[in-house]
Amino acid sequence: MTPRIGVVTFPGSLDDRDAQRAVRLAGAEPVALWHGDASLHGVDAVVLPGGFSYGDYLRCGAIARFAAVMGTIVEQAANGLPVLGICNGFQVLCESHLLPGALTRNQHLHFINRDQRLRIESTSTVWTSEYAEGQDIVVPVKNGEGCYVADEKTLDELEASGRVVARYVGGNPNGSSRDIAGIANAAGNVVGLMPHPEHAIEDLTGPGTDGLTFFTSVLKRLVDA
Repeated sequence: MTPRIGVVTFPGSLDDRDAQRAVRLAGAEPVALWHGDASLHGVDAVVLPGGFSYGDYLRCGAIARFAAVMGTIVEQAANGLPVLGICNGFQVLCESHLLPGALTRNQHLHFINRDQRLRIESTSTVWTSEYAEGQDIVVPVKNGEGCYVADEKTLDELEASGRVVARYVGGNPNGSSRDIAGIANAAGNVVGLMPHPEHAIEDLTGPGTDGLTFFTSVLKRLVDA
């Protein structure tokens, strides 16, 4: 049976259709999930897409964390459900306390939109298992509040436990602590990533296909489970 991967739409989501397309090209069945519906409709994994959920009022992701669907996602993530938060989705994961730290205003105070080199630091997560550790990839980054911050103790713990998933190379686009572009929870089933792998899945429309492996990784893990 083909795995089903849900993509949540919040008010203000921009990249939900792009994430659904990435899921489909990876070989899974995309399932649209609505922020106000607590049911996950039997999906095998969930993607929280980029955008400006609820207009980014208060703080990015601060209102989305209270959406009905997030209550179920938090509960199921604790039971091993794979969850990928991209850009605004990463912000939602931090606000929901599924991941530590926070995403703040870019240090240069400008919105950034460019193709970005990343280094995959960990292949032990369900979303990065098909990469090679240390592999350099290129995916777009586009954010105004993508600066990852955490206290030094938390940063040290993330480093020591191998939970830094990806790191910026060739220039830090937003001032993130220790060049961190993405992190995972201790179990490796929840990953937050500021760059946009769903925009790097086809040679025709993106900077190559480096981002597709995030989606094929989770698909392989679901099929092999």
